[in-house]
Amino acid sequence: MSEHRKWHQENDASKLFDTVPEYIFPVDKASIQERINGIRPAQYAKTRNFLRGAVTLLSPYISRGVVQLPDLKDMILQQYGYHASEKLISELAWREFFQRVWQAKGDAILQDLRNEQSPITTHQIPAAIINANTGINGIDQSIQALYDSGYMHNHARMYTAMLTTNIAQAHWLLPAKWMYFHLLDGDIASNHLSWQWVAGSYSSKKYYANQENINKYTGQTQRHSFLDVDYSEFADMPVPEILRTTSTPTLSTPLPTTVVPTIEVDLPTLVYNTFNLDPYWHAGKAANRILLLEPDHFAQYPISEKVLNWIIQLAHAQVPGIQVFSGNFQDLMALLPEQYPMQQIYYKEHPTTRHYKGMEESRNWMFPQVQGYFNSFFAYWKKCERFLR
Repeated sequence: MSEHRKWHQENDASKLFDTVPEYIFPVDKASIQERINGIRPAQYAKTRNFLRGAVTLLSPYISRGVVQLPDLKDMILQQYGYHASEKLISELAWREFFQRVWQAKGDAILQDLRNEQSPITTHQIPAAIINANTGINGIDQSIQALYDSGYMHNHARMYTAMLTTNIAQAHWLLPAKWMYFHLLDGDIASNHLSWQWVAGSYSSKKYYANQENINKYTGQTQRHSFLDVDYSEFADMPVPEILRTTSTPTLSTPLPTTVVPTIEVDLPTLVYNTFNLDPYWHAGKAANRILLLEPDHFAQYPISEKVLNWIIQLAHAQVPGIQVFSGNFQDLMALLPEQYPMQQIYYKEHPTTRHYKGMEESRNWMFPQVQGYFNSFFAYWKKCERFLR
């Protein structure tokens, strides 16, 4: 079948909304592979903004390093070709772009990165956002889905961020932490910089969506809400009454009590974390494999107990023999014999592992040739595209 014909067959509109995506995330290899096999790039390109569109639902596995972006890119290109795959790969590249920004800017991504967000009336979160009762049905249902499943469609994330920062005039940081806390696919760079992009502190203008837009992509028919206005009215809109009561949620991670890991001194030690559960990392090599859960990390970037438990289940399913240790990196080092060589300790480069000691190995990038800081995704993507054709 020609690529052209295949693309048109896959874009048969009558087939696009046959099923509702199930927001469930199994941890076993077969289920994840089945999800990879179900990728349809052309359908994704046409429907990705709809809550019921053909999104891949792979983001939790990508964020945790179980699914490697270069492998995914190569598979998609091989099966579907560049034309049908371009949009999906460019969306995947956003993740790498944000990681490059984090590499370059470090903790500066925790502040207004490019512009000062304005106006701001609170550094808390509207209680209606936390309680999923803003009165905007498409957003409230998405927040409830986040609580239930640990997942929120990307377009719903933008709507939620827009309502919080640009309509309720809350500073983006605490709400971004709240969303990250609940996400199985939590990615600090992608999450925080996306909130900044919506709030205008990392973009040239704020993002707005009115009721008509939200209805279109969430499948709602709601009318006469406070968002049922023309876009020209947003700039001078007072904060709606329902969004004026604010709150500060308690965000903390209860780490499990773990036993002291068994370390065989003749073997290398591979240090995993919540962003590196790569099942193919030194696969087949005898090693001490330890999932490190650092209290200091979770004090700065808390995740919910639900998310943490899912990550631990994923680790056990993907990395045979992995041991879980709650403690900081220096606590793990204190468990090693004094003569244990640091050259036998391996970890992957990541902004959260800069304090690790031992042998740093590179992450797997889709575009390893494109490094450094780019002022915009589009400048970054132009550099990436040349390696796809």
